[in-house]
Amino acid sequence: MDIKQIQELIKFVSRSGVNEVSIEQKEFKITIKTNQAPTYVTAAVTAPPPQIGAAPQSPAAAPASAPAAPQAPAKDDSSNYITVKSPMIGTFYRSSSPDKPLFVNVGDEIKSGQVLCIIEAMKLFNEIESEVSGRIVKILVDNASPVEYDQPLFLVEPA
Repeated sequence: MDIKQIQELIKFVSRSGVNEVSIEQKEFKITIKTNQAPTYVTAAVTAPPPQIGAAPQSPAAAPASAPAAPQAPAKDDSSNYITVKSPMIGTFYRSSSPDKPLFVNVGDEIKSGQVLCIIEAMKLFNEIESEVSGRIVKILVDNASPVEYDQPLFLVEPA
């Protein structure tokens, strides 16, 4: 890695809101840490709904059964879906450019190997392809939003 690549990496880390990045190569190791507060609260917010679904089930005897009924199907629905996750840190894009059509929309049928989105990382545009065939049920990230490694991007109902 040369100094220019390191400077670009530092800029990327500061823009993305990531708190720490470590890169290790054969004879090279770099760790970049920032003092920024975590900005990906939305990623943490999407994870708790299944936990909330589990919490009302334990005191289900106390409240009416109406709150427990909507929670149970929501949990079952998400268990039938496959979650497509981000393979890297970067910026999520739904199309190749602003004037081009979106790769996929909710309700679209997809095939294995079909491009779902692009993630830009360090000025490189990486096409993210589907590993499954099915139907897009939900898009979990807004266009041009930063994404973390392993962050859920799409829910797919398998074919």
